[in-house]
Amino acid sequence: MSNRIDYAKASPEGYRAFGGVYVAIQKSGLPKELVDLAYLRVSEINGCAFCIDMHSRDLLKSGLTVEKLVLVAVWRDAGNLFSPRERAALAWAETVTRVSETGIPDADYSAAAAEFDDKELADLTYAIGLMNAFNRFGIAFRSTPAAVAKA
Repeated sequence: MSNRIDYAKASPEGYRAFGGVYVAIQKSGLPKELVDLAYLRVSEINGCAFCIDMHSRDLLKSGLTVEKLVLVAVWRDAGNLFSPRERAALAWAETVTRVSETGIPDADYSAAAAEFDDKELADLTYAIGLMNAFNRFGIAFRSTPAAVAKA
């Protein structure tokens, strides 16, 4: 894997704009671990190695167990390892990320809205949209995961 361009350096204004959304999400009141789980799931779906590596490391540093981390991709089969809010966030992350396939059915919206109030759901959706955008930058410009850079 080799970098193509450093998009943050090539267009710092755009990068700062995305950074503003990131800061807003951090200040939103949503638990950081919940947002990081959604970031990881979105990145898994999109296949962004850089983001999967980064969010896995962030979750481990914050105290998430390895057992829980490795089951994010198959969270539906992990029983009660994930809380109802985490399961709702992961399901919402999947349906929003796969919007061209899902069309985000009313049942998916209703399930998310049952766990999150309007502001929380909007903020979670901003987080999902942001990560989908960052995944596209990471994949398009072949951002090198930290694990690869160390190897």
